[in-house]
Amino acid sequence: MENHESLYPEKWLSKASTGERVTCELRMRIISGFIESGTILSENKLAAEYNVSRSPIREALKILANENLIRLERMGAVVVGISDKEVEEIYDVRLLIETFVFERLVKLDAASLVRELNKILEMMQIAIKYKDADEFAIQDVLFHETIIRAINHSYITMIWNNIKPVMESFIILSMRMHFNEKYDDLSRIVKNHELYIDAINTKDRDIMIQSLHQNFDDVQGKVDDLWMSQRMLSKAREQEKE
Repeated sequence: MENHESLYPEKWLSKASTGERVTCELRMRIISGFIESGTILSENKLAAEYNVSRSPIREALKILANENLIRLERMGAVVVGISDKEVEEIYDVRLLIETFVFERLVKLDAASLVRELNKILEMMQIAIKYKDADEFAIQDVLFHETIIRAINHSYITMIWNNIKPVMESFIILSMRMHFNEKYDDLSRIVKNHELYIDAINTKDRDIMIQSLHQNFDDVQGKVDDLWMSQRMLSKAREQEKE
């Protein structure tokens, strides 16, 4: 893959296997639209293009099929791509996860989590200073992943891991656009992450709701409904314990 111009950040693949490298690159090319929906991918052609054997190509196609980005058929893999609706659904899942996680965090000592989040936020600010969109995107994903993993919930982590690869690619592409076209908007994104930290530190639901409103574009009507659902679940668990 040395001679193949990559869309996925090379520096994040230093320890990746050949199959993982091919998977990350194909995923980015499909999500970006560089490989259009309806395109038929051939194992042989991909192996030649990436200068690898067919085994890592087969591994990559299997993963991408599980992510619904391609459809495996007899003539080859047909690119399905990702629709606006599916992107919206990914954010729906993120909202569900993050409202659930906060309800758990309000009952925990989050001091060490707050310190870790502040370190990540510093890295995001450094990325802005040096105009490194990819670093900013990866730190943004890490910020939310750190919050999610803090409650040590195996099934929530499993759901997160399932949506993370596609979401990560989408965020990388989105942040590249932000750095090129909406650079001034990055300060708003940083301030919103500060709100997240403040909400977790103070265990203030109003602040968390505010940060969720600002973080997820066009989902204002969903935030309150999802939050109410999590509050009802929490109360039901507390009543069962009593």
